[in-house]
Amino acid sequence: MQYRRSDVTGGTWFFTVNLQDRQSDLLVRHVDLLRQIVRDVRRAHPFEIIAMVVLPEHIHAIWRLPEGDADYPLRWSQIKAGFSRGLPPGEPLTPSRIAKRERGIWQRRYWEHQIRDETDLARHVDYIHINPVKHGHVERAADWPYSSIHRFIERGWIAADWSAAAACRLGRAPRSPTPKTKNSQVALKFPGRAPINDL
Repeated sequence: MQYRRSDVTGGTWFFTVNLQDRQSDLLVRHVDLLRQIVRDVRRAHPFEIIAMVVLPEHIHAIWRLPEGDADYPLRWSQIKAGFSRGLPPGEPLTPSRIAKRERGIWQRRYWEHQIRDETDLARHVDYIHINPVKHGHVERAADWPYSSIHRFIERGWIAADWSAAAACRLGRAPRSPTPKTKNSQVALKFPGRAPINDL
């Protein structure tokens, strides 16, 4: 059975993208390379970053694509390939990856969820920002350096000590999305909030 991704254009999406080695710290050790690759891909194929966090071995992000554009797989493919090319070889490779001439850095698949409405958007932004606390990297979300939370704090959208309230409110990770029709795209405004286009 072939996996099919949604082709709704101009949507807002939540993503989780993982390294193959879940014990790795490559993403934070080489965060400047990752930032540069993301900037390069955004120049070639524009999209807005609403929120994002980079953890040692995975990324969570919310993107808004331009109207008429649904090609987030191309963007993730270029980000993953560009980051991999910037690292020296040396990771363990399976016979399958060798046969396909792939690096062994990223998991092949990633999780995507189309944001349905303002409540869904706010919930996933909170989930992104609380994630370093959830994984035990820091006690306060604002103490994690590789997060869009710093822009949210600078712009007065949330308080610097936000994580305690968020942890109580969230309780756990977002649930799997409910089934949607092709025409279920939502025009999201997130009032007063501009996209976060850098970490």
